[in-house]
Amino acid sequence: MSKLRLNRIKVLLVEKNLTSKDLAKHMDKTESTVSRWCTNEVQPSVETLYAISVFLKVDIRELLVSTTS
Repeated sequence: MSKLRLNRIKVLLVEKNLTSKDLAKHMDKTESTVSRWCTNEVQPSVETLYAISVFLKVDIRELLVSTTS
């Protein structure tokens, strides 16, 4: 069974010309943790998603995959 794609963190990092290392440093998290978010292996908390959205200067909703087509 394939992994559900729930967040768009990796996509937004690419769009903003940033790396997961940049995000890890800003969030004071390990690169491994951020990598797991980017691959949708695990999901960050709502509070963490908010902090990521502030760092990326995007609406928090842009971090999530839409449930409607």
